[in-house]
Amino acid sequence: MAGLTALAVARTKAKDKPCKLSDQGGLCLLITSSGKYWRYNYRFAGKRKTLAVGVYPEISLAEARKRHQSARRLLGDGIDPSADKKNRRSLSRDVESNTFEAVS
Repeated sequence: MAGLTALAVARTKAKDKPCKLSDQGGLCLLITSSGKYWRYNYRFAGKRKTLAVGVYPEISLAEARKRHQSARRLLGDGIDPSADKKNRRSLSRDVESNTFEAVS
């Protein structure tokens, strides 16, 4: 299994210019002066897209790989992971706003 290690991710420092450390299968760590961000680059319907997986250190390398694999499963089923994430967010907002207190 090639790719990043947890130690390599922890040791990287913020850079003046953004740079990427690639893991595998389109997962990468974007390093900027403001932080480290997990990104998944993929193609859906012939277009290049990027899914924000999370922010390091809140999301570890192992958790980023789990989220990456679930997004790849969605792609395999013909579902755009980015659109699925947006739909799940809007559904959770609708459920939260549909309480008795909010309605009254």
